[in-house]
Amino acid sequence: MRRLGFRVASEPSARPGVRALRVLGGVAEQLRLVAVTDPAVARMRDVGGARVEEPPGGAPRVVSIRDTGTLRPMVDITTGTGDFVAAGVVSHNCFARNTHTYLDLDAGADFDSQIVVKVNVARVLERELARPSWRREHVAMGTNTDPYQRAEGRYRLMPGVIGALARSGTPFSVLTKGTVLGRDLPQLAAANADVRVGTGVSIALLDRELQSHLEPGTPSPRARLDLVRRITDAGLPCGVMVAPVLPWLTDSTEALDALLGEIAAAGASRATVLALHLRPGTREWFLAWLGRTHPALLPRYARLYRGGAYATPDYRRALARRVSPLLARHGLDRPEPNPRDPGWTRQPVAPVRPPDPDAGQLSLL
Repeated sequence: MRRLGFRVASEPSARPGVRALRVLGGVAEQLRLVAVTDPAVARMRDVGGARVEEPPGGAPRVVSIRDTGTLRPMVDITTGTGDFVAAGVVSHNCFARNTHTYLDLDAGADFDSQIVVKVNVARVLERELARPSWRREHVAMGTNTDPYQRAEGRYRLMPGVIGALARSGTPFSVLTKGTVLGRDLPQLAAANADVRVGTGVSIALLDRELQSHLEPGTPSPRARLDLVRRITDAGLPCGVMVAPVLPWLTDSTEALDALLGEIAAAGASRATVLALHLRPGTREWFLAWLGRTHPALLPRYARLYRGGAYATPDYRRALARRVSPLLARHGLDRPEPNPRDPGWTRQPVAPVRPPDPDAGQLSLL
C-alpha cells in the first residue's frame, strides 16, 4: 500500500488472528484506491458512508449565490476529481488530465499518448445492473472519460454497454466529442424506445486552426456539427456543450453568436455555455500552451484565475449576461431534462439475469 502511495493504519479485525488495514485520507483516497486496484470484491468498491475530509488549504467555500428566478431539481455528484455535476451539466475543460496521475502516469505527455482500456466493461456492467439494489438511476457517460474517443473505434465497447443499460431499463446519456457515436446511432435509437436516451456533443469553437491546437486528435467542429444533425435525424434529443469558452480568444459576442447559430441550424435542442476552468494538471498544460502562442495574455489569465480553477465571478457573470440573449434568439435556452421526472424508463423490462457462475472466470483486463 505504501508503494502505491497510500497512508494506512493497522486495526484489529472482527476475525480472530487477523488485522485490517484502513486507508487514511477519507473518501478521496478510497476512490483513488478503487481506481488504482479495481478490487474484485464488491464491498471494497463501495465508498458509501465514507468520511469526506477537509482538503489541503482549507474547506471549500461559497463564492457567490444568485437567484435564477426558477426552481430546478439538482443532482449533485462529487467525483473522484472533485468535479461538480448538476442536472446533467458538466463543467470541464480537460479536467480528466489529472486523473492519469492516479495510475502513475503524468497529466501531460502520458495523457496525450497513454490510455487504459477495460475490455470487460460490458460484462461487469451487466453484473452490476443485475443487483437487486439497483434502482435504474440515470447513468451519465462522458463526465470524465469520453466513451467515443478514438480507441472505441478499435475496441467497440459501447454497443455492449448500451445493450446492457437498455435491457436493464436504465436511462442514460452520453456526452462526447467523438463522431464514432454515429456508428451506434441505430442501437441508441432502438434503446430510446425502452429507456430515455440523452445525447450531448461538445463543441467549443468554430476556428479549425485554433481547435486543432487545443484539442489535437479530435474531430473538427464541422464534423461534430454533422454529428448533431445525424443524432437529431435519428430522432434523439441532442444538447451541445459549448465549453471551454476561452477568455479573449473565443469569448467575443460575435464568435459565440456564430457558433450558436451553427449549433441551432444543426438541430440541437439546447446549448450550455461554460467558461474555461483550470484544475491542476490542466492548468499547467494550458498555460504552457498559452505562453508559447499568446504570451501577451498570460498576465491577464493570471489575474482572471488568481482565485483558483475558476475565472472570477465578475467574468462569469458578464459572460452569462452576453450569452443569455444569444441562446434565446437561437432557441437553445430550453431547460435541461430532469432524470428524476417520471418517464425516464418508458416501459417495464424483464430483469437482467446475473452472469452464469459456471460460464468461466471473468478476465481482469
